[in-house]
Amino acid sequence: MKRSMWVAVCAIAIAVLAATYYYTRDVEAEVPAFTTAAVSRGDVISTVDATGTLEAVTTVQVGSQISGTISALHADFNSEVRKGQIIAELDASLLDTQVEQAKATVVRLQADADRAKVQAADAALKLKRAHELFDKQLIPATDLETAESTSRAADAAVKGAEAQVVQAQASLNQAQVNLSHTIIRAPIDGVVIARNVDVGQTVASSLQAPTLFVIARDLTEMRVNASVDESDIGEITPKQSVRFRVDAYPNDTFAGTVSQVRLQPVVQQNVVSYITVIDVPNPGLKLKPGMTAAVTIETGRAADVLKVPNAALQFKPAAAGGARTARAAGGGSAPRDDDRGAVWVLAHNLPTRVPVRIGISDGRDTAVLDGDLSAGTSVITGAAATAAPAATPATSPLLPFNGRGGTGRRGGTR
Repeated sequence: MKRSMWVAVCAIAIAVLAATYYYTRDVEAEVPAFTTAAVSRGDVISTVDATGTLEAVTTVQVGSQISGTISALHADFNSEVRKGQIIAELDASLLDTQVEQAKATVVRLQADADRAKVQAADAALKLKRAHELFDKQLIPATDLETAESTSRAADAAVKGAEAQVVQAQASLNQAQVNLSHTIIRAPIDGVVIARNVDVGQTVASSLQAPTLFVIARDLTEMRVNASVDESDIGEITPKQSVRFRVDAYPNDTFAGTVSQVRLQPVVQQNVVSYITVIDVPNPGLKLKPGMTAAVTIETGRAADVLKVPNAALQFKPAAAGGARTARAAGGGSAPRDDDRGAVWVLAHNLPTRVPVRIGISDGRDTAVLDGDLSAGTSVITGAAATAAPAATPATSPLLPFNGRGGTGRRGGTR
């Protein structure tokens, strides 16, 4: 009898526990699972990326002022030349002939000028004699007037002959200058980076001077002309540090400095950009003119500061009912409108808002200038909602019709 009573009590207790569990459990709500990242300390560097082309600081195009045929070349690609060095010669035979003709013309006109001077002297002597005879009333006044006219005409002829001599001398000088231009000399010290002619080729300078050579001065100093988008140009100023890479040396990083931001806009397919000139040292001559450079311009640097991932600044809890707000660090300045932000940390399993004042960003992390944070603090960067499957009404072995409240099969909503 006693054993049967204990069995009954145990059965009742089990039934009560099962019923209690069944009626007291609720459909489990979604449990937020947060992803976090630690606040770290280090440098934050903001940059602007661009693409540019390497070129020599000074490049001179050497042309020809006269037309002619190339008779000799004294420089080739990569030749190092000095200022005044002969690098090419044109055929000078035609110009030599022109110089000789100009010299002969000068001699002939000089003789004409001497003849005019003799005639002028003779006219002056006759005029003097006419004055003497007229004073003695031996000749009429008309003869005196004729002698005066002849003397003045002779003087004018002398001036005209002398002018022709000067003109002929100028033509001779021009012919000699043209002859000197058959010798092409290097205008600067440098390296020949382009040669556009060969021996026997005819060059014509009727409309514009043809380019024979391109000489670059001192390739140990070069520059990059980088094209910076208009949305980024406001951050670029002279003396900013620059790093860049070229395809020829994928494992090397080269350094430079911004020297100029040109004001002239470059518009291509409705995209506006500005040329930024970057000075680049090239002591090893590894960099070559024309190389394409992938440029990174350092526009700001915050050294040894707290930094948080950008995702932490963008995170906001889906439901802020249980969220709390922490005060800013004691003694710190209040966040300004242009640099205020906030991150969220877990305190007692609740997202807690921490106001911060932020600085520059490198695209991944942002500098924290003020706020109640320290290195190693975990900040929330995201939330992935995970939910246990909703519990369906279980079948209780203790209730009729397997439903709650005795409603049977019609107790649920179809």
